[in-house]
Amino acid sequence: MTTQFQTNEDAIRLRAWQQIDATDIPLGRLASQVASILRGKTKPTYAPHVDGGDFVIVTNADKVKLTGQKLTNKIYISHSGFVGGLKQKSAQRMLESKPERLIQMAVEGMLPSGPLGRRMALKLKIYTGDEHPHKAQKPEVLKLKYT
Repeated sequence: MTTQFQTNEDAIRLRAWQQIDATDIPLGRLASQVASILRGKTKPTYAPHVDGGDFVIVTNADKVKLTGQKLTNKIYISHSGFVGGLKQKSAQRMLESKPERLIQMAVEGMLPSGPLGRRMALKLKIYTGDEHPHKAQKPEVLKLKYT
């Protein structure tokens, strides 16, 4: 008797769509639960080497909550690779200009690094308002627990 492992073909067939409203949910709690859905840890067929997670739609990204002094103290740093190419942005400026990128960076930091994590990150769709173009997939609306 051998153990049956999920394959990538099985995982593609079993994918569903989940929708999460990010209004007043702390960023870290939202990101950790989204990352576990993207990895497939909420399914009984979870295998760490297979991309077996669901698609996730996050709406109202501009209404996500940052607790404490993170709005002013948290700094996002990027570098172009050229001399003097260091760019710094506070979390407040990121939330005002690109709230989708703020959530995407938090979720990608919780996914595995490498080709598998990059493939999982492609299943994340983030929108600032209530509307999204994935209504045809009939996503299941999830209520996150964050207390």
